[in-house]
Amino acid sequence: MPEKTWYAVYVKSRSEKKVALEFDFTDVDYYLPLIKKLRVWSDRKKWINEPLFRSYVFVNILQKDYYKVLQTANVVKYITFEGMAVPIPEDQIEAIRYYLNEKDPENIENQVWETGRKVKVVSGSMIGLEGELIEIRGKKKVKVEIEAVGKTLIIQIPKNKLEFVL
Repeated sequence: MPEKTWYAVYVKSRSEKKVALEFDFTDVDYYLPLIKKLRVWSDRKKWINEPLFRSYVFVNILQKDYYKVLQTANVVKYITFEGMAVPIPEDQIEAIRYYLNEKDPENIENQVWETGRKVKVVSGSMIGLEGELIEIRGKKKVKVEIEAVGKTLIIQIPKNKLEFVL
């Protein structure tokens, strides 16, 4: 059975959601990563979902559906390199999904972040490493000193990837 491949298509400005609707009607497998943002006008505030990547929609298609995608209203072109559409590895699509689904712990703001406290990395590529909090960098990031293989590493890491070690 032929295998589907992910591609990025460039669409007309501010038409990502319209293209996604068209793909729904034509049974094209797609992914439109949306991020929730607070929009503020002079008279009101409103939470809206807007594309993480403006003017791009990802499609997962068989080779036979290549031109079907191009014929969709508001689709401009595939993202290409040297005239060929660039396939996107499945793990990169999954990384975007993971990034969008990762939630900040609710108690992150309520915790007291002080230098000298022991912390443990609870998500990401350094999961399981423990170290000492050495610097607070704004509301969301900290610097941590980690002893590993006889060396001291200093990393900057988001607070939501850490928990305190008691």
